[in-house]
Amino acid sequence: MKLLAIDSATERLALAAIDDGRAPGAALARAACRIEPLDLDGGAAASAQALPMLIALLQRAGWAFADLDAIAFGRGPGGFTGLRTACAVAQGLAFGQDVPVVPVDSLAIVAEDAARRLGLAAGAVVWVTMDARMDEIYAGCYRDDGAAGWRAVVEPALTAPDALHAQWRAAPPAVVAGSALSAFGERLDTGAAQRVSIEQGRAAALGWLAAAGFARGDAVPADQALPIYLRDKVAQTTAERAAAKAARESAAGAPR
Repeated sequence: MKLLAIDSATERLALAAIDDGRAPGAALARAACRIEPLDLDGGAAASAQALPMLIALLQRAGWAFADLDAIAFGRGPGGFTGLRTACAVAQGLAFGQDVPVVPVDSLAIVAEDAARRLGLAAGAVVWVTMDARMDEIYAGCYRDDGAAGWRAVVEPALTAPDALHAQWRAAPPAVVAGSALSAFGERLDTGAAQRVSIEQGRAAALGWLAAAGFARGDAVPADQALPIYLRDKVAQTTAERAAAKAARESAAGAPR
């Protein structure tokens, strides 16, 4: 089964082409899963470069869009415009190729990257804390369920250091990962936990979570693909509306 994945929930643009190594109906195995990752600078440029880079990634893998079985995207939480971009591109490609969409928890990507860097075994539990700006944090706790991917032990939430400290006093974390570690510094007291503040392989982590999500049946029709917004925002700026529209139109016009 072949998938293409995109995540732009952070200031990085993560793309991946994935061959999960499965025959129809077979179980997923990490060792058989082949991932072609591409990590790029994101931010404001994500909407403009996402589709050209996805096409280049497909060419590197030797595939065409028509070979794909699903499109995965980072659903958040994360930056509003980035989430809209990833969802719009995924939906456009999925509609164009008549394939489903696999939503991927963007905080779980951070957990998978941290586990790879630390060499953690299946069953590991990782707290993820991402800088949400405005003196707030996107936080969640995840467990590695092996071929089933990462499961949320504590669902993602928009929170603050004091609230996290209250949770951690009852159950101290073993591993804490994410950009909030650098952004908040000593204000975020993680105790004796291992800390991973910088991601090094976001696209590869995205690829594995896309494969795991597809294998466990998380795929949905393209029109049901929705980002997760943890911070209310009623209206988009003109630039945000234009970026989302351009991403949808570009993806819908991609070659089959």
